[in-house]
Amino acid sequence: MKVLSLKLDDDVFEETEHIISKLELARNRYINEALALYNKYNRRKMLKSQLAKEAALANATSMEVLREFEALDDDQAI
Repeated sequence: MKVLSLKLDDDVFEETEHIISKLELARNRYINEALALYNKYNRRKMLKSQLAKEAALANATSMEVLREFEALDDDQAI
């Protein structure tokens, strides 16, 4: 486990303290869970972006192949 020093905005700290008192969680556990959730969110966001890029590349390639097949059909029709 890593030790880390953290500076929080006053309003974030106060809200966190209020929530952890209601949930009866240790501050450290709450922050670990929050970061784990935020990491998961950002991994999915990055994956979505990567998939969109790859889909665009695949689409461009598919359109190029389609044009080549259409050109072959046009040549055979003559």
